[in-house]
Amino acid sequence: MSPTITFADISEAAARLDDESIVRRTPIEYSRSLSNRTDADVHLKMEHLQRTGSFKTRGAYNKLQQLSAEGDVSRVVAASAGNHAQGVALAATKVGIESTVVMPTTAPQTKVDATRGYGADVVLEGRTFQQALAHARTLADEEGTRFVHAYDDPDIVAGQGTLGVELYEQLPSVDTVVVPVGGGGLVGGVATALSALDDDVRIVGVQASGAATVPESLQKGQPVEVPDPDTIADGIATGGISELTFSLIRDHVDEVVVVDDDAIAEAMLALLERAKQLVEGAGAASVAALLHGDVDAAGEQVVPILGGGNIDISSLQSILTHALTGREQLLHLRVRIEDRPGKMGEISAAIGREGANIQSVRHDRSIEDLSVGEAYLVFRVLTNGESHSEAVVSAVESKGYTVERGN
Repeated sequence: MSPTITFADISEAAARLDDESIVRRTPIEYSRSLSNRTDADVHLKMEHLQRTGSFKTRGAYNKLQQLSAEGDVSRVVAASAGNHAQGVALAATKVGIESTVVMPTTAPQTKVDATRGYGADVVLEGRTFQQALAHARTLADEEGTRFVHAYDDPDIVAGQGTLGVELYEQLPSVDTVVVPVGGGGLVGGVATALSALDDDVRIVGVQASGAATVPESLQKGQPVEVPDPDTIADGIATGGISELTFSLIRDHVDEVVVVDDDAIAEAMLALLERAKQLVEGAGAASVAALLHGDVDAAGEQVVPILGGGNIDISSLQSILTHALTGREQLLHLRVRIEDRPGKMGEISAAIGREGANIQSVRHDRSIEDLSVGEAYLVFRVLTNGESHSEAVVSAVESKGYTVERGN
């Protein structure tokens, strides 16, 4: 019989999470901006404000406390793209057990550094979570060593389920909870808790399109894998779910939707601008589903879970640049000119008169379709949005230039 968890398991886990220095009771905050955009009452569950920056500490601490009580475990081994890694490292250090975490070579450096900072030895192996996972299992054969799976473990999932109990205590009138889904530990635990507390609460899981395994798994009736997941939401790019989490999703989750990276980037930007919250792609997936209409919660009290806030600055810069370009606040223009003095000044002046800010400009002369004596000027321009961008393009075209938009 496959392992599962019950509400009693989650309640016992909640009793173990009694140290606020390890697992915090994170707030729920109402978002007027997101509520107006979705015609719902949106309350953000701020789980990214955990000490390690994600919900993963809940499951890790629940597991490590029990391993410590057994008395014969001196080291744990885990595999993670970053958030489970930090949870295991912190929990292991707290209970006095050594920890080794295998992370993909593609893991953000901030997550690698943080994991080491919490006390774990970090091994970088493989490009994907599944490759890191395979290597981690080979390190767990020594006596006194136990492997701690990120989601295929009842104790881990029960720990994640404490978030559902906490959420319901804070907002018992909730109608819909939207949960990011990677390996399924969070959504499985939260759904199990909420189905016991109030079966009328709707649970919606959200996956990134480049790592979506649950819809096909539900269709086929068994877990399936994506061998090479590709998404900016690295925290939910597990490439698979387990038999345990599959059964919990099948039995307790009402719906699973998929969002693309453009929607996730837009949600990250919206959370920064309007909610003043820095959330990683995995954590913002729940809000992306609301903003893009994949979850219709009009007239409801809806809680998107912000599952993580661990993102490195280089990734953040790339994601926000992409989002600004999509909103036409970052405009890329290519203008064909006669390569003579004064042309750059003339075009720059036209852009400046419209109140737009030129961030960069360069000459491209080695292009096949150019005639002798011609060049392209490529501008990167910051505007106020779509209508402002149109005005900028019109101003340049009014000077007799042909303008192309692009990268």
